Amino acid sequence: MALQDEIVQIGKGFRDISDFSELIEKIKDKKIVMLGESTHGTHEFYEWRKRISCELLKNHDFNFIAVEGDWPSCEKVNQNIQGKDSSDVLKHFSRWPTWMWGNEEVQELMKDLKEVNRRRDKKIGFHGLDVYSLYESIDETINKLQTIDPETAAHAKRLYSCFEPYKHDERAYARSLVHMPEGCEEEVLYALSKILESNLKSHEYFDVVQNARIIKNAERYYRAMITYEDDSWNVRDKRMQETLDHLLTFYGPDAKAIVWAHNSHIGDYKATSMVNHGEINLGGLSREKYGEEQVALIGFATYTGDVIASHAWEGPIEVMSIPPGRKESLEDVLHKAVPYLGEKNYYLDFSLIKPDSEFLEVIGHRAIGVVYHPNHEHRGNYVPTIPAKRYDALIFFDETEALNPLDVQFKKEKIPETYPFGDQL
Repeated sequence: MALQDEIVQIGKGFRDISDFSELIEKIKDKKIVMLGESTHGTHEFYEWRKRISCELLKNHDFNFIAVEGDWPSCEKVNQNIQGKDSSDVLKHFSRWPTWMWGNEEVQELMKDLKEVNRRRDKKIGFHGLDVYSLYESIDETINKLQTIDPETAAHAKRLYSCFEPYKHDERAYARSLVHMPEGCEEEVLYALSKILESNLKSHEYFDVVQNARIIKNAERYYRAMITYEDDSWNVRDKRMQETLDHLLTFYGPDAKAIVWAHNSHIGDYKATSMVNHGEINLGGLSREKYGEEQVALIGFATYTGDVIASHAWEGPIEVMSIPPGRKESLEDVLHKAVPYLGEKNYYLDFSLIKPDSEFLEVIGHRAIGVVYHPNHEHRGNYVPTIPAKRYDALIFFDETEALNPLDVQFKKEKIPETYPFGDQL
């Protein structure tokens, strides 16, 4: 059966969240729902992830959203949506690319999450999964420990002083590992063990422990990136999985999570060319840990439009045009089905396909990172993918608009989020 015919049979157009009722019914009891994106700079991806997330949070007892962002910055958002902080929290997303979380779409998400929390006794949360925030997490750990456990704070401060010579410059620490491979690994592990020994019970203590874990994970990531002891991509996704696991434990045995991350993180790696390179990702790891029946992986794709990206690491924000999908790519096939389906935006539920479906065959699927060169995207932006095995469902927009960034200044000494790959495989 041709892909175009299959799309006409199973594709469902949407204009409102009610049009997702059949999909929501299938995912509402999952332990983990992951919502992807094929770029880091598309308005529609953020808007519709927000709508789906709010439906799950309001009506189906999901507990939190976990995103591809730094723990300390996301904790500021978490405090804000729970009514504990009224400051301009998005300015804390100062790591390039700041537009990923410092944007108008996230501002609107925060407003919606605050409204959800006004109606709930057990508040929903917003948390970061990523591994970059070495120095921010050191500062948060010491500052909070000084209030709740001064003795352990003193121990941690002495141990983390190992990082002081690098003056809050993550790149300087990473470079030092070439000549001093031992780095601060022993101190980081010992500090975490001392904090865990405190065994205090509170949200503040959980935040401290998570920051201490992030310090350990960040040190390991930078070590892998510089020394090649391990693949830095795999280190990053394994540590994001670790943080997700801890969050699910913290929220209780019946906890349910929503994850926002790039398709390259949430789509099962076993259904892509990643597996040929020994690479894993968050979506595949979650399926393996919790079972496919407990995890819903939902990809997002676009055929053409505009996107926020940059031509170089730490480069200026630019609105770029996304060229039409490459001939015979998944995006091209999805676009060509639009006039037959009669809908420009639609989703595919892959549980509805037949055993001989062409969605079970390999096809190129576009991935756009934070660094993007539209004129050369045919060289490396298409990931060989088995769509119906990579995702449980795919949400498609024929034409999309660029994200709306806020004016947030980034700090150049920080290693950029999504480094070194920009989530483009």
